[in-house]
Amino acid sequence: MGLALVTGANRGIGLELCRRLKARGDQVIAVCRAGSAELDRLGVRIEAGIDVSDAASVAELARRLNGVALDVLVNNAGILRSESLDRMDFDAVAEQFAVNALGPLRVTAALAPLLHAGSKVAIITSRMGSIADNGSGGYYGYRMSKAAVNAAGVSLAHDLKARGIAVALIHPGMVATEMTGRHGVPPEDAARGVIARIDALTLTTSGKFVHAGTGEELPW
Repeated sequence: MGLALVTGANRGIGLELCRRLKARGDQVIAVCRAGSAELDRLGVRIEAGIDVSDAASVAELARRLNGVALDVLVNNAGILRSESLDRMDFDAVAEQFAVNALGPLRVTAALAPLLHAGSKVAIITSRMGSIADNGSGGYYGYRMSKAAVNAAGVSLAHDLKARGIAVALIHPGMVATEMTGRHGVPPEDAARGVIARIDALTLTTSGKFVHAGTGEELPW
């Protein structure tokens, strides 16, 4: 049994991660901007009012957690917009960078003192952040922000290795959540795969970009 913190925990993959971790006996801290009835029913510790894109908000989270020892940190919070070249919205691009790329880095940096040898950090990223795998274009902010967080995750893997902390970059697949218009695999299946990848993570595999369902290493 360990203590896991999950951001973006009030719905979708985050909610299912909290549900499955709690069900198997882990202690869970669910971090979100606003709670939900489903999250309330899980019976986990909820830290609401936290926006991962806001420095003061993340500092407040660190203050609330002062003295807590985290075994697993799951950076799950994310947003998706759909810009195209002829319908560009640079504010939306910047918003996605703030949440998807800077958010995980901001949270991990703020909570790094709570991690210990053997702790694990997971970043829920996306294959859409793979430059080699981009065969359709569009989605500028989402693709760019996920490519950026992949780069951040590799740097975190290097920087945290000396402390015995491993980092996973996990593509959960196309998941049927509010963010994707309910298209894709069920969130419970995605969460099962994400947890399997976290459980399998070691310092040897730290910094790898992997598919949640299959465990295969993905191209950058």
